[in-house]
Amino acid sequence: MTGNITVLGSTGSIGVQTLDVARMHGIKVSALTANRSIDLLEKQAREFCPKMVAVLDPDCAKKLKIALSDTDIAVYSGEEGIKEAARCPGADTAVNAIVGVAGLMPTLEAVAAGKDLALANKETLVAGGKVVSRAIESKGVKLYPVDSEHSAVFQCLQGNPKKALKKVILTASGGPFYGRTKEQLRDVTLKDALKHPNWSMGQKITIDSATMMNKGLEVIEASWLFGVPDEGIDVLIHRESIVHSMVQYMDNSVIAQLGVPDMRIPIQYALTYPERLESPVKELDLSEIAALTFAKPDYETFECLAICRKALRLGGLYPAVVNAANEAAVSLFIQGKIGFLQIPEAVGRALTDFDGNKDEFTLEDILEADRITRARILTA
Repeated sequence: MTGNITVLGSTGSIGVQTLDVARMHGIKVSALTANRSIDLLEKQAREFCPKMVAVLDPDCAKKLKIALSDTDIAVYSGEEGIKEAARCPGADTAVNAIVGVAGLMPTLEAVAAGKDLALANKETLVAGGKVVSRAIESKGVKLYPVDSEHSAVFQCLQGNPKKALKKVILTASGGPFYGRTKEQLRDVTLKDALKHPNWSMGQKITIDSATMMNKGLEVIEASWLFGVPDEGIDVLIHRESIVHSMVQYMDNSVIAQLGVPDMRIPIQYALTYPERLESPVKELDLSEIAALTFAKPDYETFECLAICRKALRLGGLYPAVVNAANEAAVSLFIQGKIGFLQIPEAVGRALTDFDGNKDEFTLEDILEADRITRARILTA
C-alpha cells in the first residue's frame, strides 16, 4: 500500500476522487497539479498540505502563489512545474490523471524519479507504450492501472499464471448514442454527446465515450498493459456498467470484476494493492440491477473503435497519430467548428495520410508525430 502520493491533474474528476480515497485512508499527498482551476486547487492544498503545487497556466500560478502566501507550500508553473511535481521527493506513487498526451512527459518524469505509477492517463501508453514500458523496466517501478476496465482485468488476473490467459474482454457502456445509426448521429450536438448514461467524467473523455474512441484507446492500452495482441482483446457493449471487464483463460473459464460505476474502486485498488480495504463506494446489490446485458459493438457506425484497432495492428507511431488526431478533432467539436461525425473522419484520415512511421522510435519521434498530426487536423 502506498503511503505518499503525487496527484497529477488533481482538480479533474479522477483527481478529486483520488483525494477522496487519500482522505479516507490517511494517505499523504506530496504534490498536486492543475491546468488552471486554482480555486479548487487552493482548497485541496490547504486540506492536504503538500510540499508543492504546480499550475500549467503561468498567470494562474501567480494568482495561486499569492493566495497560498500564508503557507509553506511551493508553487510552480508551466510544463517544467508539472515535471517538478511528478518528481516530487517523498511521494512513492504518482497518480497520473492528466487528460490527453500531455500526461506522457510527466509519466516519464515520475518513472525516472523512481515513482510507482497509478495510471489513469491512457494516452501515456497509447502514444508512448514502447518508450514508457522500457523506462518502467529500466527503473524497476510498478505500474497499476486506474481505468475501470484495465483495473478489472488486473484484478481478474490475480492468482493465475500469465501463460493461462486466452483473451481480455473489455466492456463498454456504448455511451449516449448506443443503437443509433450514422445518419442519426449527423446532427448531434455537444450537449447531446455529454449526456453519458452511467459515468461522470470530463468533457474530452465523455465525448470519446460517445464516439467509442475511448474504448479504442483502451484496447491499445490493454495490449501494452497485459502483453496481448489486438486479436486477443474483445470488446462487448454492456449498458449497465456493472461488469467492468473480464478475462478468459485457456480452459474457457471467464472471470469478471463487478461493482457499481464509481471510479474510487479502481483508484483505491491501485493505491492499496494488494490490500482490499473499506471503500467510500456503496455496496453492489445485484437484485436491484435485475439484468446484465451484453452485445457486440457496431464497428461501422462507431468507426473510431475500428480505427484504433487498425492502428494497434500497424504499430509504431500510428497509435500516437490517431490519438493526436482525435484530441485535435474533439477540441474542434467542442468549439463548434466541426460536426460529431467529422471526428472519426479526421482520425481515419490521419491514419491514412501519415507517412512517417517507424518500428523503433524515441520520445522526440512521438512528439513530432503528434505535432504534425494536430497541425494537419487544425488547419484542414
